[in-house]
Amino acid sequence: MDELVQIQNLIYEFRGLKVMLDSDLAKLYGVQTFNLNKAIKRNIQRFPRDFMFQLTKDEFDSLIFQNGISKQGRGGRRFMPYVFTEQGVAMLSTVLNSEQAIAKLCERLFKLKDSHSRIKT
Repeated sequence: MDELVQIQNLIYEFRGLKVMLDSDLAKLYGVQTFNLNKAIKRNIQRFPRDFMFQLTKDEFDSLIFQNGISKQGRGGRRFMPYVFTEQGVAMLSTVLNSEQAIAKLCERLFKLKDSHSRIKT
């Protein structure tokens, strides 16, 4: 599958914004979700609400229902996921020490911005 299509399939819409899950971004950038979130917490001042927010339980339950994401107790998440807008995704490259994150970020963002992405609701 084309990389652009794979990335487009990871874009969701919550609260009227196109966003990507922390776990999906961690995979794209070659880091663990735990480490991605730890880096964000160390640099939280760089992530205002229009860059990143945490899903509510209802929003997360909707995501689980639509996509079959594993539930807690089966190796799944223990906390509600964070989601990132386009600006938040760009900011991630400044806080991650991953060569993958830095090298691929701009290329991916420009491709996404220019394409008509399929949005999951």
